[in-house]
Amino acid sequence: MATDRFYGTGRRKSSVARVYLVPGTGKVTINKRDIDDYFGLETLKTIVRQPLVLTENTDKFDVLVNVKGGGMTGQAGAIRHGISRALLEADAEYRPALKAAGYLTRDPRMKERKKYGLKAARRAPQFSKR
Repeated sequence: MATDRFYGTGRRKSSVARVYLVPGTGKVTINKRDIDDYFGLETLKTIVRQPLVLTENTDKFDVLVNVKGGGMTGQAGAIRHGISRALLEADAEYRPALKAAGYLTRDPRMKERKKYGLKAARRAPQFSKR
């Protein structure tokens, strides 16, 4: 390890996460708050930790995250994507495992835009015969 910090950018929906991995004890800090304070649901905390558990790095790195945009689930997905990319920077041998699990793939699903003449993206105005 030549440098002390490994960086990865993660994205999902409209969330963007800037993730730094620093050698440490496994503490996860999101927007200067502990992961337990930031995410209420246990499933979201699990999603964030998945790449670290897969590569067996839970207690080797401290995770520092700046995340903005979107909701809680989108942010958790963005953080997972960012951690995966940062782990690749740390050690390229993790690539096959992370790729097989699908953590390196950017989820392309986005909110569809509203179209004119409709009430939402696909929702048409209510039909009335008269």
